[in-house]
Amino acid sequence: MRYLDPKADLTFKKIFGEHKDLLISLLNALLPLADDEQIESVEYLSPELVPDTYVGKNSIVDVRCRDVKNRQFIVEMQMLWTEAFKQRVLFNASKAFVRQLDKKRKYEFLQPVYSLNLVNEIFMKEYPDEFIHNYNVVHELHSDEIINGLHFTFVELPKFQAHSIKEKKMAVLWLRFLTEIDEQTKVVPQELLDNPETSKALKTVEESAMSKDELLAYEDFWDKLGAERLLFVDSNKRSMEEGRAEGRKEGLAEGVAKGRAEVARNLLLNMGMSVEDISKATGISKDEIERYSC
Repeated sequence: MRYLDPKADLTFKKIFGEHKDLLISLLNALLPLADDEQIESVEYLSPELVPDTYVGKNSIVDVRCRDVKNRQFIVEMQMLWTEAFKQRVLFNASKAFVRQLDKKRKYEFLQPVYSLNLVNEIFMKEYPDEFIHNYNVVHELHSDEIINGLHFTFVELPKFQAHSIKEKKMAVLWLRFLTEIDEQTKVVPQELLDNPETSKALKTVEESAMSKDELLAYEDFWDKLGAERLLFVDSNKRSMEEGRAEGRKEGLAEGVAKGRAEVARNLLLNMGMSVEDISKATGISKDEIERYSC
């Protein structure tokens, strides 16, 4: 059996954007929801967040849904990490939160928005053992004091190892599914085959379950991703080279300035030249030269 990578745009949306039961299982597994906050049912919402005014910016997420409590959930699969992605996540969640309110509704009826972001790159290298990062709006000194409304979860998939999570079985199974299944998979872990949710997800990403157009879209995704990665690497390389060049330029200018100051100091202290003559010879202001004598 040949499988397609579930992290690709087409396959990810096919799994979690078409099967509510799998989406609910993923959200309950990876979001920090208490037992009495578990999601029981959802309805899909349009993944396109359209602005209220023509000057606003459209944005499209991978999956968006709402549960019976009117809580909204946004799910994104991100293959390449950039710092701008965090701003995009904040923008999309804030837009979903604000658009709940119309002229007839009151602020107290606003329900939370949860943003789950699966990232296929490591972006927090300073915490090698932490791969799930939860963010809330919290009090600066008392982190247990939370303003309920916006909740963000980021998962660094490359950091995940099966023994990292001991208590949440479904979290382990979903993360194993996302990190261990791709075109190179020869043997599927038995745990994924035995579990109803991950077993269903496996059937969804079988190559034989795809139409010709879907397979073409799948290949096109990887081609575009490769091109985007090359552009990103090239952009970073140019930025680094420009930074080094600017650093050399600034270092040279600083060296020249220090040299001129040393010459002015010697002329003033050792050769007895006037401040005015030294200023003309070095281009340094009279006030600065006078400070050398202090």
